[in-house]
Amino acid sequence: MNTLPHPEHGVEDLCAAGIEVYEQALREGQVSGSEAERAPCLLDFGLLTHSVTDPRRLEPVTPEVAFHRMLSAMEERVAEERRREQRLAETFEPLLRIDGRRAGPEQVPTLSVLSGVDRIGSAIAQALAASSGELLAIQPHVSHSSHTAPEAHVEALARDQAMLDRGGRIRTLYQHTLRHAPSVLARYERIRGNVEARTLDEVPDRLIVIDRTVAFLPANTGRTMALEVRHPSLVAFCVTVFDRLWHLATPLYPEAEAVRQPSFNGITTRQRAIAGLLVEGHTDAVIADRLGMNIRTARVHIAKLAATLGSESRAQLGYLIGQSGILDPPE
Repeated sequence: MNTLPHPEHGVEDLCAAGIEVYEQALREGQVSGSEAERAPCLLDFGLLTHSVTDPRRLEPVTPEVAFHRMLSAMEERVAEERRREQRLAETFEPLLRIDGRRAGPEQVPTLSVLSGVDRIGSAIAQALAASSGELLAIQPHVSHSSHTAPEAHVEALARDQAMLDRGGRIRTLYQHTLRHAPSVLARYERIRGNVEARTLDEVPDRLIVIDRTVAFLPANTGRTMALEVRHPSLVAFCVTVFDRLWHLATPLYPEAEAVRQPSFNGITTRQRAIAGLLVEGHTDAVIADRLGMNIRTARVHIAKLAATLGSESRAQLGYLIGQSGILDPPE
């Protein structure tokens, strides 16, 4: 029978199996090898030792002996760290006396990790407060996170409006599924200034670039950590990615710029995006995730695409997509 691997832990966090087997060994004076296999940590920590008279049996080390032995080991590690600290102080003590006025100025870190939604928001607000240039943003979805208070959205709008009032410009990319999201449309009814928004079928994760000097990127899936990037080459790369996606996107705001893209032989732009992913061999679930829709909606589009092309199977659909020319670049 397959057993789960024993979890790694320290002696101060002895596992339940380890406590149970160790208690049994203390009560009975020994345990069998098969019983000890349930808690291999006991041998690793020196709480069990093989019997001299019968190697198949394991005997417990008394708790008093084990406890003092482990405390001694910890005290030795602490003492070693203190010796290292002393050596470090002795090394740097003469260096700290050197006049450092000719040394390079203290520099802002080119890459920092921000932890916590409030800390991230504060860093973005601080960067925007000093900006009257340009804000580039990619917003893959509208945030409904439980740790984002409603007033945070009001503060963000006020922050953006203040930048616009100073003569700044804002360009935002959304996923195409948000074209008719009330919260997105309402945003552009509440701010005024040099603002543009466009949408794409697929966009990367969230990105904010301010004045082409600092970028903010998510550092975990929960978006509770972020990277603050100030390295010029990395920021320039983020701007290049944004600009290339921007030129491929469909205008959303101002509405006067929005041009409805025509269908190709009855196949919509959304279905063309799905067709491209189908040809690449992606599952319905992956297609839905890539295009920001639920899996049922994705399957409805796939069914319509199959009906339009006259396909009766998944394999045939891929072949017909290739033959139809719907994925060919426009002339």
